[in-house]
Amino acid sequence: MNKGHVVEEAAVVFERILPASPEKCWAFLTEPQRLTEWYGEGAIEPHEGGKVNFMNGHIRGVVTGWRPGKFFAHTWNVFAPGETVSAWPVSYLEFALAAEGENTKLALTHRPIFKAVQPQTMMGWHTFLDMLDAGVSGAAVGPRDTYMQRNAATYGVDLNNLKR
Repeated sequence: MNKGHVVEEAAVVFERILPASPEKCWAFLTEPQRLTEWYGEGAIEPHEGGKVNFMNGHIRGVVTGWRPGKFFAHTWNVFAPGETVSAWPVSYLEFALAAEGENTKLALTHRPIFKAVQPQTMMGWHTFLDMLDAGVSGAAVGPRDTYMQRNAATYGVDLNNLKR
């Protein structure tokens, strides 16, 4: 009882090669006008300790890592409309960028992710990363629903029965 023990946390991890420079990818990850092109409405105070607010307050957090062009991390708190306290435990999101020739290697890590929402979380990030890839490449970013339907099948997610 007095001894410590190790607890393992599940994480969702994606690595993508994006067809753009780290500078361009950074802009798409952190600048409000670029975020709307692939993720949705959002605001980031660009420094450690800064506030994060996405999707009209649905996602809120605090910047925990800020190295422009290389690394961005923040807490991830999910709020229902009108909530001032989240019913979900806090999680942590990291984006790491590295030049790979003329492209950028993006590593996304989101943790901890509870078993019940792992497929849904993977589908969600797969969807957003597909949209980010389209945006940084200069292609038209299609409707989110189109990407979600394809990725829901990949991860076995029933879009009519999402965990909230």
